[in-house]
Amino acid sequence: MNITLWVVAGLLAAIFLMSGLAKLAQSKEKLVASPTGAALAGYSPGAIKGIGTAEVLGAVGLVLPAVVDIAPVLVPLAGVGLVALMVGAIATHLRRDEAKVIAMPLVLLVLSALVAWGRFGPYSFTG
Repeated sequence: MNITLWVVAGLLAAIFLMSGLAKLAQSKEKLVASPTGAALAGYSPGAIKGIGTAEVLGAVGLVLPAVVDIAPVLVPLAGVGLVALMVGAIATHLRRDEAKVIAMPLVLLVLSALVAWGRFGPYSFTG
């Protein structure tokens, strides 16, 4: 299970890093025009940059603390933070009547919760 948690954390980190960097690097108009960015239309550019920053920090927090063995308790906390981001993403899609596109945020939520559970519980780095 430890290897599974590492693989899941690595995949999540890659996905959230790419998504977050896209939000940080691109303009709001370009993001909203993309197939997956329509839900961002109601957010200010600053809010979008904030979401992107949270995604990048979550991605880094899933892997880096455990790799360098400095504050590894940040790994499950990053998982919890990403769960919160995905709850917000799902709520935004539902509010915009985009129920058909919540599958990906739901999968990311479940995987982030798995990492948080595993690293807080039976496969903790600190225990």
